[in-house]
Amino acid sequence: MSNSKEFLDAADYVKKLKTTPTNDELGCLYGLYKQATVRDINVPKPGFFSFKESKKWESWNQYKGLSTYDSEVKYITMVNDMIQKYGIK
Repeated sequence: MSNSKEFLDAADYVKKLKTTPTNDELGCLYGLYKQATVRDINVPKPGFFSFKESKKWESWNQYKGLSTYDSEVKYITMVNDMIQKYGIK
């Protein structure tokens, strides 16, 4: 299944935000994006000393089981909230 045009547009808008989102917001966006495009996490959890990769794994894993449609809706909603919060260039 391919992703919706609205989802792909939202992914483009993230790159145009005037301000970089917080690390927590970026983590949620990452997890939802991966869940919507790849589906359930399919890689083993990185080791403890791979902090950045572990955080990304956890961000994606928290959405395990969420459908592509629901992941897209949550992602689009989050991006729309960020546009309101930060504005776009």
